[in-house]
Amino acid sequence: MIKTVPIVTIVRAGRQKYADGLKLQKELSTQKTEDWTNFRNYLILQQHEPVYTIGIRTKNYSDEDEQRLRKLGAEFYRTNRGGLITFHGPGQLVAYPIIHLRQFQPKMRWYVSTLENTIIATCRKMGITQATTTLDTGIWVGNNKICAIGVHGSRYVTTHGIGLNCCTDLSWFEHIVPCGIEGKGVTSLSRELNRNVSVEEAADVFLGCFREHFKCQTEEDI
Repeated sequence: MIKTVPIVTIVRAGRQKYADGLKLQKELSTQKTEDWTNFRNYLILQQHEPVYTIGIRTKNYSDEDEQRLRKLGAEFYRTNRGGLITFHGPGQLVAYPIIHLRQFQPKMRWYVSTLENTIIATCRKMGITQATTTLDTGIWVGNNKICAIGVHGSRYVTTHGIGLNCCTDLSWFEHIVPCGIEGKGVTSLSRELNRNVSVEEAADVFLGCFREHFKCQTEEDI
């Protein structure tokens, strides 16, 4: 039996509020199919308006903390993804794979590892050869995180994903402990490469690496 190569539809959602991104994820992940082989896979590529989000393991952010962050001009959301607090905003590539793992490998550990390898390959193809994983979540360049990862899986369907700093204003991260990790910082493709790297440029490289590591074909959502 010849294994069918999964097809993933690319959705370029542009720049939008976090709530609209959540709504889009829900619309694409909630599919009424009798058979997982009929599930349509998606990869949402977007940027968010400034927003701080916390994951299911974050318990130490009070209402006062939320109001403090909102006063900076950002939104604040509690989500069902993994990981702790992070920031999304303009200049950051946010990628949300909405895929059925039974069309790929039915294991969340495989999924997270493949997502990590996709980001590492993206960074290295762009010239950041030292990008790697550590014991802490995300992708790192030295002691600085360049990409946050926070995913959710339910009945083999993935939601949420990654936030890769391209030309992000990193000062937004100064108001939090990114991903709850003390004593470490954040960086971006632009900072590491000492030139402006647009989200569009990074997205093109990321897509190529996504196809390679997830062993899939992609199609544009016209």
